[in-house]
Amino acid sequence: MPAPKQPTRRSNLATSLTSLTASVAALTGLATVSVAAAPAALAAPHPSTTPSATPPATMSTVGGTRLGTPGTQVNLGSGAPVLPKDLTARSWIVSDAESGEVLAAHNAHWRLPPASTLKMLFADTVLPRFPSTTKHKVVPTDLAGIGSGSSMVGIKENETYTVHDLWLGVFLRSGNDAVHVLSAMNGGVDRTVQDMQAHAEDLQALDTHVVSPDGYDADGQVSSAYDLSLFARSGLQKKDFREYCSTVRAKFPGATTKGKKGKPGRESFEIQNTNRLLSGDSDIPVYQGIAGVKNGNTTNAGATFTGVAERGGKVLLVTVMKPEKNEHNEVYKETAKLFDWGFKAAGKVTPVGELVAPKSAAQAGAQPGATASSGSGKGAGTGGSSSKPVASASSGSGSGGVGVALGITGGLLALVAGAVFLINRRWPLPDLVRRRTRP
Repeated sequence: MPAPKQPTRRSNLATSLTSLTASVAALTGLATVSVAAAPAALAAPHPSTTPSATPPATMSTVGGTRLGTPGTQVNLGSGAPVLPKDLTARSWIVSDAESGEVLAAHNAHWRLPPASTLKMLFADTVLPRFPSTTKHKVVPTDLAGIGSGSSMVGIKENETYTVHDLWLGVFLRSGNDAVHVLSAMNGGVDRTVQDMQAHAEDLQALDTHVVSPDGYDADGQVSSAYDLSLFARSGLQKKDFREYCSTVRAKFPGATTKGKKGKPGRESFEIQNTNRLLSGDSDIPVYQGIAGVKNGNTTNAGATFTGVAERGGKVLLVTVMKPEKNEHNEVYKETAKLFDWGFKAAGKVTPVGELVAPKSAAQAGAQPGATASSGSGKGAGTGGSSSKPVASASSGSGSGGVGVALGITGGLLALVAGAVFLINRRWPLPDLVRRRTRP
């Protein structure tokens, strides 16, 4: 599937709330830009996995009417930069990860194959259920049903892995073998698919239909740029999710072998994150402030990507689906352009919609995502939000903490996030940790 401005310190919660109120009050007399797409037939109830290049004329309006309108949606205010003119993706969305405001979008609710970006929903659903130190010995049935040509991290039968190992395999190498092992631990693929679908519905990600937990091409499996942003926003509330999706490289256990004296030993090998905005590549640099989230690539989906980045106190989410331009790393290049635009446009555009809250957020009266992250006793594990800081650079089952770009600076945000969200429709993320210099 896989394929400078000096940042300022994040403001505290009270300051951010004041800024939000002031910015909303200041947004007046703004111009509206709406680039309509060509007319198209109504979307079918069960979308094909090979959709046409024309968006449906009618799409979901979750998050706002404008988001269901084909074409580019943006309200440019005074001093706002124009959108990049060389975007070729079928669908994209730029949003504020904390306030949920959608700054601009293009066919945001177009239901398209998601590829491995669907693993964000898988992780947000399953990650809180097992402590990271849990060990699991892989049996042959754990690896049954993996699609031909799937990306793999290299899990071996009859070897034992920790849950921490498995999640590194999911996020860094997009390993479908790791997804299937975790699904087996969760009661099987069918159970996991049901759990993911239920969680998507709670998140109000109604464009999403889950068929496989790993995002492998499957008939009827679809999501949207809007829904993928909801998955990322929810997942980023979880400490472990933030760690895994922002880790650049890690050590992964290999096969057990016998040494010269007949004693069994186990070596490890390095895996690197295939998110090129995080790890860089020959034709694309590491993006300033990037901190995750997940990329994907399949025959039906093409290239897909959701990223989160912070700059100057702003945290943005960008999702890009299926660029038509056939160039190496094009999905990352278009994402970077949208990030650049979003950071310059923040505060100078009127939102065209919002990322909605989970249904359970208002019911729980607590931090959004609390239901998904909660557990009983010790079995709750480390998947949920925490008031404790992320471990130091030496933590983490061989990953060495290398590339971990997100952390928690204190318990205040976690304690008040639910109340803040209910009153101000904000979903504060824990403070970002500046990227460490990597060798």
